[in-house]
Amino acid sequence: MKRWQKLSLVLLAVIICSQVPFAYRRYRLGRLRDAIQQLNSERQPKSDDKFVEYKGVLHVHSHLGGHSSGNFQEIIAAAKQNQLNFVVMTEHTSADFNTAALTLKDVHDGVLFINGNEVSTRTKERLLIFPGDEAANLPEGSSIADVLARTKARNALALVAYPEEFKSWKAPGYDGVEVYNVYTNAKHINPFVIIFDSLWSYSSYPDLLFATFYARPANSLNMWDDAIRTTDKRLVATAGNDAHANVGLSLNDASGKTWFGFKADPYERSFRLVRMHVLVPHGEPFNSNTLLQALAAGHAFIGFDLFGETAGFRFTATNGNYQKIQGDEIALGNGVTLSVQLPVDAHFVLLRDGKAFRDDTGLKVRDYTVTEKGSYRVEVYLPQLPGPVSDQPWIISNPIYVK
Repeated sequence: MKRWQKLSLVLLAVIICSQVPFAYRRYRLGRLRDAIQQLNSERQPKSDDKFVEYKGVLHVHSHLGGHSSGNFQEIIAAAKQNQLNFVVMTEHTSADFNTAALTLKDVHDGVLFINGNEVSTRTKERLLIFPGDEAANLPEGSSIADVLARTKARNALALVAYPEEFKSWKAPGYDGVEVYNVYTNAKHINPFVIIFDSLWSYSSYPDLLFATFYARPANSLNMWDDAIRTTDKRLVATAGNDAHANVGLSLNDASGKTWFGFKADPYERSFRLVRMHVLVPHGEPFNSNTLLQALAAGHAFIGFDLFGETAGFRFTATNGNYQKIQGDEIALGNGVTLSVQLPVDAHFVLLRDGKAFRDDTGLKVRDYTVTEKGSYRVEVYLPQLPGPVSDQPWIISNPIYVK
């Protein structure tokens, strides 16, 4: 055998060996898909006589604020395809026009839209402000105090975006923290790995490629827990899809018409990864006011619905006199019973002031009696799914504040 033939065989063997891990990862994604389908078939959600659950997404951008070519029609269609009840728009600001006033709002094709902005302050801290109006289009470089004061004057909500960049934790006026963000998580992707994962798995499992890099947002959760403890404020936790539909390649003509192209993060895919589930009391209409009231109160939870439908999760508390839900305060008295309810068996982790307190596996319902004050919340995991997803949260609740 000639030398070049030997070298070719060696090179071929190296190439084949280098692809074995990606072929195996494709096999694991197939197993994950089958496990998710089995999980969803086993759902046994219980009826809720007190609250109606609505699901939607927060932190969505269109072409208005730059960084995106996505249009309103695509966003509405994606929301409808995902059977969402609401979408919260958070457009980047512009010096030339009011993006909050021009973006989607009110009901479109049966989906409720809230308009808003992602605002960057003088210290490069960012906030999600909604709803928006003419007063919401704050100039770039405003101080954090100015942004929060003007937001509170309008009775709008302000959420800390990208908490790892936030410094003003003691500032008054913010209502919550975006503890999970898809873009922040995706920054940890190894470009080499995702290219070959995509070559092997994109055609069959485009959504589940998310599973190859999804990880618990430990730092953001710690910052949120610390902010609650140190400020003694009730702060809602949210998840941000940070949907831009701007990752991909395209070939366009001079008029802007696309001849060829693909998007790795179309809105319909982004909207499937993680969602906010909001609880509105039975008998109340579902509109922008009741949605924002529920979010402000923390009557909501984060669900990574890609890995199994999370609808039906409930986290409640009773002290014998009153029953409360996540986001509420309850008096300790002689003790409080915290109750967790799920539509499938799962692994519960109960945390007090951010520290793991109790955990149980293989249950749909679990009661915990607590005798100490604190901020109690739940993380839910699915050990029946293959790794590494089984080790990452499926649900992150908002706290119940035992006082």
